[in-house]
Amino acid sequence: MMRLKSPDEILKIEHASRIVAEILSIFSEYVVEGSDASVLERLALERMSTRGAEPAFRGYRGYGFALTVSVNEEVVHGLPLREKVFRTGDIVSVDCGVVKSDYIGDAAYTYVVGGFLCDGDRILVQETQRALQIAIDAARPGNRIGDIGNAVQSYAERFGLSVIRDYVGHGVGSALHEDPQIPNYGKVGTGPVIRTGMTLAIEPMISSGDFPVEVLGDGWTAVTKDRSRTAHFEHTVVVEEKGARILSTLDGGVQ
Repeated sequence: MMRLKSPDEILKIEHASRIVAEILSIFSEYVVEGSDASVLERLALERMSTRGAEPAFRGYRGYGFALTVSVNEEVVHGLPLREKVFRTGDIVSVDCGVVKSDYIGDAAYTYVVGGFLCDGDRILVQETQRALQIAIDAARPGNRIGDIGNAVQSYAERFGLSVIRDYVGHGVGSALHEDPQIPNYGKVGTGPVIRTGMTLAIEPMISSGDFPVEVLGDGWTAVTKDRSRTAHFEHTVVVEEKGARILSTLDGGVQ
C-alpha cells in the first residue's frame, strides 16, 4: 500500500539521503587500481557513525554489510569484500542506504577505475546515468509508474543496451522497500498514478548485453547470465507539484 509522506517525513528522508550522497561522493578517490571493496565499507560505516546514522542494508533479510559493491558483470548486491580488488577498467557500482531518525535514504553510483577502456563501456555507464535523469523527469504528478519504466527502457535500447528485469526501484520511507515497485521497463500509461508526496528510489540497472541474471553461490551477488557488463545509478526523490526533486544530493535537492 502506497503512503504519501508528510513534510516532516520528507525532511527526514532528505536528511538520510544527504548522508548517502556524502558517502558516495568520497568514494571516487578510493575506487582506484589496487584498492578493494572492504575499504569502501569501512569508510561508509565511519561516515554513518559521525552523522548519527545506521546502515539500512545491514541486517535486511540477513544481509551482513552496509554497502553493496558490484563489479563488471555483477548487477547488484555484490559483497564488499577485501578480496574484491579493483583493476583498471573495472566498472564498480556502489549502492548505499542509511537510516537517520527512523527514515531511509538510498542511492547508487557507478565508478570506472582508471578511465574507460573501450567505447562500449563509456556508452554503458554514461547512458545509464542519463537514463536515471530521464526516469526522474517522468516521475511527475499525473503520470504513471509505467511511464518511468518505459522512459528508461526506450532510452537504453536506443544504444543497444538491455534493462535488467529482475530488480526494480521502489518506494522508500520508514522502510527500505515500500510500494510501489518501479520497473525499468514497461508501457506508457500503465501502473499506479504518480502523486505529490510520493518518495521513490528510482534505479536503472542496465546491461551491455542481455538482461537475464543469476545469483551466485554466496546467495546475494546477482550477475548477468551472459557475463556482460552492467551499470547502476539510483536517486531518492520526492514528487512535488512541478515534478520530482532529487533528495540524495549534496546541494539540497534539484528539480
